[in-house]
Amino acid sequence: MSKIIKQKRYGAAVPMALIAIMILLVMGIGLLSLGMNRRIYAARTSSVIAARCAADSGLAMALFQMNDSLQTKPWKLDALPEATDVKLPYFDALCSYEVTGDLSGGYVAASTGKFGSARRAVSANLELKGLFDHAVLTRADLILKSGTNLNAYNSADPLDSNTDADIATQSIAESAITLNSGVSVSGDVRVGRGGDPDSVIKDLGADVGGWKYAMPENERFPEIEVPVLFDSGTDINAKGSTVTITPADSGIYTDIALKSTGAPGMLLIRDGDVELHVTGDINLGNSCEIVVEDGSTLKLYVDGNVDCDNGSSIWAEDSSKSAKALTLYATGDGLQDFDLKAKNNWVGTVYAPNADVTLYAGGDIYGAIIANNFELKSGGDYHYDRALKNVSPDDEGVRFVLTKWNEK
Repeated sequence: MSKIIKQKRYGAAVPMALIAIMILLVMGIGLLSLGMNRRIYAARTSSVIAARCAADSGLAMALFQMNDSLQTKPWKLDALPEATDVKLPYFDALCSYEVTGDLSGGYVAASTGKFGSARRAVSANLELKGLFDHAVLTRADLILKSGTNLNAYNSADPLDSNTDADIATQSIAESAITLNSGVSVSGDVRVGRGGDPDSVIKDLGADVGGWKYAMPENERFPEIEVPVLFDSGTDINAKGSTVTITPADSGIYTDIALKSTGAPGMLLIRDGDVELHVTGDINLGNSCEIVVEDGSTLKLYVDGNVDCDNGSSIWAEDSSKSAKALTLYATGDGLQDFDLKAKNNWVGTVYAPNADVTLYAGGDIYGAIIANNFELKSGGDYHYDRALKNVSPDDEGVRFVLTKWNEK
C-alpha cells in the first residue's frame, strides 16, 4: 500500500514542473516584451531629441546669417536666409530653415529637424537688440549714491508713461550692487547668472519697485568697430580759448586737452553729426567744457582715459533730452578710466564694458551707462531713455536675438 502512495506522489512532480516552466516562460516573454518596448521607446525618444536638436541648429544657422549681414554698413539684406536638408557635422541628422518677414513687421525663423523617421519643427521671432537695454549694466560693481531716484522716460514719445528702468550687474560677488539709503529704483535689480540676490545686492534702505533676481543668461557685450575716419595727425587743444568742431572736422585725433588760463578752454560741437576717434586721453581742466549744441550729435571713440577736473563738464544741450545726442565708447585694448562730470544736466550714453566709470552731475541724468565698474557720485534723478530700445540695423553693436521660441 505504501508503494502505491509513493508512486502517486512521484507522478505529481511532473505536472508541477511543467506548470513552473510555463509560468517562467510567460514571465520571460513578458519581460522580453517589456524590454523590447522600452528599447523601442528609448530609441524613439532619442530620435525625437536628436530631431529637435537639429531643428534648433537650423535656428542657430538662420540667426548667424542674419547677424552676419549686419557686419556690412549700410545694412542691406538681398535675400532672407533659407536652406533645405543641411547635413549637420558629426551628427547623422538634417535640418531645413527659412526666415520670413521684413524689418518693419518683424522676422520669423522656422526650422525643421530630421533624424531617422523623427521630425520636429520649431520657430522663433528675430528681434533687433541694441546696446542699451538697461539704465545701468556693469560687469562688476554698481554703486548708487544716497538720494538717487532712478526711473524712465521716452524722448521719442512723450506720451509713453512706462517709467520702469532696470539696473544689473553680471557679477555674483558679495555686495557687487550697493543701493544706499534713499535710493529709489522703479524697475528690476538683476545680478549675474547663478548669483544670490540677497548676497550680491547690498540694500541699505532702498525702495525697489520691481524684482530682485539672477539673470538666466548674462548679457553679451558686443565689440564696437571704430568707423574709418580721416586721420588729422594732431590733437584738439584749447587753452583759455574755444575750438569749434563741425561734421567736416570728424576724424582721428591724438588727444583732447582743454585748459583754463584765465578763461576756460571750450570745445563746441555744432552744425550736425560729429564723430571723433581719440587715440589717447581726454583731459579737461577746471571749468573746461565739451558741449554738444542743440541739434547736433557727438560720437566719441576713446582709446585712453577721460579725466575731468572740478567744475568741468561733458554734456549735450539737446532740448528733447535724447540720450543719442552724446555717446562715449571705450575702445582701448586694456582697462580704461572714465571720470565724467557735468555742471548741470547730463544727457548721453556711455558704452564702456572695459572701463571704470564715475559720473557726477550738477543736475539730472538722462541716458544709460554700460561699464566695468560704475559709481554715481551725485545722487539726484537718473532717467533712463527708453528711446534707446528703438534701434536700426546700422546702429553700433546691434544684433538679432531669438525671442518667443516655440515647438510645433
